Amino acid sequence: MLGPRREFQAALFYEFNLEDHVPDDHLLRSIVRFVDLDDMRSHLRPIYSHIGRPSVDPELMIRMLLVGYIMGIWSERRLCDEVHVNLAYRWFCRLDLGDPVPDQSTFSKNRHGRLLESDLDLSRINSASCSRLTRFSFKFDGRHSSYC
Repeated sequence: MLGPRREFQAALFYEFNLEDHVPDDHLLRSIVRFVDLDDMRSHLRPIYSHIGRPSVDPELMIRMLLVGYIMGIWSERRLCDEVHVNLAYRWFCRLDLGDPVPDQSTFSKNRHGRLLESDLDLSRINSASCSRLTRFSFKFDGRHSSYC
């Protein structure tokens, strides 16, 4: 017997917790406890204007870059797309389901502008947790940079 056709109707409210949908053995779960970016905002404050529209959160930028470097996503466009659809990446970046992911052009402009102008040294920002991490090294625009 052919069942009745079901019409799709989105629920008005959802109860959804990203924490429940990221596997316990996911690589980002093992890394997140070592990522401490609390003092980064004060370090970057001088390069941001006090007037105009709010910019992309610098912590979100760094977390997205870390996802890209750790997971091997080298394209900024693909990184923005992956953070948009991947629940584990959203969880690591502290984005809820309804939070917008920066557009690729905005992400690129901030990365190549503010972050490079800031002389940001991740090892300085996260020096307390570096002793607990194994050595990570990344390349920022072709230049070798050591995380710890």
